[in-house]
Formats: sequence, structure tokens, C-alpha cells
Amino acid sequence: MAQIELLLPKMGESVAEATIIKWVKKEGESVKADEPIIEIATDKVDSEVPSPEDGILLKCLVKEGDVVQVGQPIALIQTGAADSIPASAPAAAAPAPTAEVKIESIPFVPAAEAAPIVSSDRFYSPLVKNMAKAEGIGQAELDQIPGSGQGGRLTKEDLKSYIAHRSAAPAAATASVQKPEVKETPVVAPKEAPKAKAAISVNGNDEIVQMDRMRKLIADHMVMSKQTSPHVTSYVEADLTNVVMWREKVKKSFEQKEKTKLTFTPIFIEAVAKAIKDFPGVNASVDGDKIILRGDINIGMATALPSGNLIVPVIKNADQLNLVGIAKKVNDLADRARENKLTPDEIQGGTYTLTNVGSFGNVMGTPIINQPQVAILAVGAIRKKPAVIETPHGDFIGIRHMMFLSHSYDHRIVDGALGGRFVRRVADYLENWDENREI
Repeated sequence: MAQIELLLPKMGESVAEATIIKWVKKEGESVKADEPIIEIATDKVDSEVPSPEDGILLKCLVKEGDVVQVGQPIALIQTGAADSIPASAPAAAAPAPTAEVKIESIPFVPAAEAAPIVSSDRFYSPLVKNMAKAEGIGQAELDQIPGSGQGGRLTKEDLKSYIAHRSAAPAAATASVQKPEVKETPVVAPKEAPKAKAAISVNGNDEIVQMDRMRKLIADHMVMSKQTSPHVTSYVEADLTNVVMWREKVKKSFEQKEKTKLTFTPIFIEAVAKAIKDFPGVNASVDGDKIILRGDINIGMATALPSGNLIVPVIKNADQLNLVGIAKKVNDLADRARENKLTPDEIQGGTYTLTNVGSFGNVMGTPIINQPQVAILAVGAIRKKPAVIETPHGDFIGIRHMMFLSHSYDHRIVDGALGGRFVRRVADYLENWDENREI
């Protein structure tokens, strides 16, 4: 019989901590290997931590709501013979021989926290909390910093600006001492007063619903994106008749052969990957006055969850996959996203994003850029419409399958020419689809 410490596992390159959501198992309950013990949440994704072996959950070392560092022990598990665990030992019992206890753990050194951030009525994103901890900013000071986000919410840029002025104040004070003949007060940028919240009236028929953790993160991310990037959107209408006819012809045999469904999404992703190779300027990020042109083509696909929230799993190196590979990856990621089974690595590293607003019956949309990317494409519903068909023998009107593509891009580095030519190239790849293409 032995005891092992269950450690918070590493969940991604940029994930250093997680919040404990719920204990699935209680102390004293038996657990099976790979059976979920606890639910955790990071700023990337919610997931479960399984038991490494069969045994009994002896002790929960953290509470629900705690923020835990990667590598920190979170539970003790007894492995080996499943003997019953006595609730209490007699007070005067003679000491009995104890079995050798084997402790397997990774040393955990907690990060130094000059001023812990505790809970308050004001919501702070994990990034803001980490920045505050690193600078030794306590809760009281953090609550006084005005925010420019929605409802006065504190953003990363607000905190960066505050930290810059905060660190500059001592230098300004020193300069004033060096010149005693000039009595000047150190100049510190004035703090903006918090923006007044619009008064919202509530009557007896209204229902107040608290945002869940994921919705708060999405809200912060969307506001930050609009504040960061000047959004411009270009539109193209594409004739997808060849694509629709080809898919209708091969989808049954495709499913029988590959054991997965052929939707339109992998077709769109293939066209986007090809267009990115033609116009790599949209596959980029901005770092101050520098442009980072991404070497990999990692396409994120926005996926609606049963909860109503949104998550964006990423297809890495999409340009190196054939249509079958993309289709299998799309279906696998979408299924596991809806089952809350994605890992943090599977939703980060994206360089361009595709969102299918047509799946909700919408003909077009104006998507918000998924930072730190600089562009996002929305594809609308495919609808039958009368259209002019050009032939060498003259033009005529026919019924075609048409779809709008909406391309939003960051006008800091993507101009209208590049943004417009890119979405036009995606449409060209779809319109020129080979109806005789083999799988």
C-alpha cells in the first residue's frame, strides 16, 4: 500500500495556473485509473484531471475556487489494497507498526506574492491578476485604478499605463530634489475618473443571470480586440455550385471509407490555407511597431458550445494536410470541444481564424479579430439564388448556390488591397472547385 500526491499537470506552454472548479470525487471515495477526480479551469479551457492509478482519495489538498500553480499537489491518493480507512483512531491506542509510505511528488515552490489578489466585486482577468502580482499591486490599489473596458473594467493596457506612471513617480521626485531652487511637484499623469455606468432599470419580469467564467473571458477578449485593432471588413459573394454538387456526390462514400462526415468546413479551411500561402501578410501578428509574419498556417475554427459560449480549437499546419486529414481533424476537435475534452494546447497557437455564421442561417457577419491575429473570415449560409452565368455563347440566368464571405482585418497592417484580394482569392478557389476531384 502506498500514497501518491496528485499534482496539477502541465496543460500548455503558456498555462502556469488553474482555478479549481469542482471536486468530482470526495474524500474516502474509491477512484479508478483515468477516472476524473477534479474539474479545473484555465484562461484557455476547462478540463478534468484524472486519477493516475486505482485507489482511494485520501485527502483534498485544495478547495473549490482556489488558484493552483502547475506542479502543486492537489490531492493524496492511496493505492494498493483497498482497505477501509477508519474514521478516527482511539486516543490511547498503542503505536502500531506502520507500513512503508511512498511519496511521489514534484517539489513545488510557490511564487513570491508581495500583495495577493483576493476576490472582489470587480472582475479581473487572469492576465491582469498576474501582472498585478508581479508588480506587487495589492487588491486595494488595484480597485482604485480606473478601467477603460466595458463597464469600467480594467484592461491589460490600463494596468500597463498605470505601472509605467507608478514606476516613473520616484524618478520624477529625485529630479525635483536635485534642483532645490525650483520647487516643482513631480508630474504624474492624472488618473481618469471611472466611466459612469449607464443606469439600468430592472422590473419584476426581468431575470438577472450571472456571467459564467468563460463568458467573462470572452467578453474581455472581445472588448480588448476592438480596442486594439481598427477593424475593416471586405465582402465577396461566391458561387459554390461546384462545391455543393461535388460534396453531394461524394459525401456517402467519403463517410463509408473514412468513417467521418464530410462537411463544408474542411473545404473552406483548405481554400483559406491555399489563399494564405498566396497572401502571407494576413497570417501575422503585431508587436508594437514590428510585424510578425507567421511561418506556420494554424487555422482556428470558431465552435459554438452547448452552453452558448464560444471556443476556437486550432488545426495546426493546415496547409500540410489533405482534405481527408482536415475533415478528420475538424470533426475530432468539434466533437471534443462540445464535450469539454480539449486540451489548452489545442486552442492556442492559431494564426488565422474561420467562423461559419451560415450554420445559424446568417448570410453574412462582421466577425471580431481573434487577438493576437490580424484577420478573421466569416462564411455565410449557402443559398440558391438566380445569378447571371457567363458562357462563350452568351449570358443567361440560372439557379446557383451562392454564399457571402466577410473578411475582417486589422487596418494597422492589412490594407484594403491585401484584405480584399485575399478574400477574393478564397472565393476563387471555391468557385473553381473540380467537380471530378477524387478523394
